[in-house]
Amino acid sequence: MPRRSLFLDFDHEQWGRLRADTPLTLDEDDLSRIRGLNEKVSLQEVTEVYLPLSRLLNLHVAASQELYAATSTFLGHPESVRVPYIIGIAGSVAVGKSTTARLLRELLARWPHSPRVELITTDGFLLPNVVLQARGLMERKGFPESYDARKLLAFVADIKAGRVGVRSPVYSHESYDIVPDKFITIGVADIVIVEGLNVLQSRTDPKAPATFVSDYFDFSIYVDADPADLEQWYLERFLTLQRTAFRRPHAYFNRYAHLSEAEARSIAESIWRQINLKNLRENILPTRERANLILEKASDHRVRRVRLRKR
Repeated sequence: MPRRSLFLDFDHEQWGRLRADTPLTLDEDDLSRIRGLNEKVSLQEVTEVYLPLSRLLNLHVAASQELYAATSTFLGHPESVRVPYIIGIAGSVAVGKSTTARLLRELLARWPHSPRVELITTDGFLLPNVVLQARGLMERKGFPESYDARKLLAFVADIKAGRVGVRSPVYSHESYDIVPDKFITIGVADIVIVEGLNVLQSRTDPKAPATFVSDYFDFSIYVDADPADLEQWYLERFLTLQRTAFRRPHAYFNRYAHLSEAEARSIAESIWRQINLKNLRENILPTRERANLILEKASDHRVRRVRLRKR
């Protein structure tokens, strides 16, 4: 007997109908601000894919808040602090998870009751370069061992405990390092989105902590694509950056700025194969089935299938 899937599968059209009457609250200017480098998401895709997803998440958040209120009433503390609903977003380098996270933040914050939505990326919890160099981990940046896992776990635990003023370090993609003494402070929030490569990681190493960041998520999303498409998107992004951001004098990758296109492509292919593809296969892709929802992208970047975990 074939194994039953844990997920309900929807093609683009089927999923789009689940939008119901949810209004589109973004315009083209908003979308231009949200799009990541070389991302091709359109207002039509926002309407057909991300609006239904925002509706689903809004329903989940409302149900979670009602359950929390019921528990508070049962305990005799109806005025207790309401803890944020935490959404985790995982996926490979270059898959577009940052754009997905920003889109959801904007859409969720524009629901009629105007929830307060915060977005944090786990880049801020990477170990500083000086530490990575000392540990021989610069070539494994983005792998689980390159993060300050305890600090990240404590951050998410504090958020889920209802603490206000929790701080996240800031990462600079230009300097390729943590920015000293700079933080993002999370105030009172209804929803916190945590986006990162390995946020759905579970315990595979017996020596690893018994608790993981994903244990604090109320809902999780994995942005998926074929590795061959991911490689192509990564190469396109690298070449675009080589002509733009890498040319800044203080950019970490400035040494690549004046290479020929063939030389830059060769280096990007090497980085993809030796670091990003390896991390995808060993650490990121194995967590895909742990997600509550999977957004599966086609070679043109558009979401072609949505897989929703059965409840």
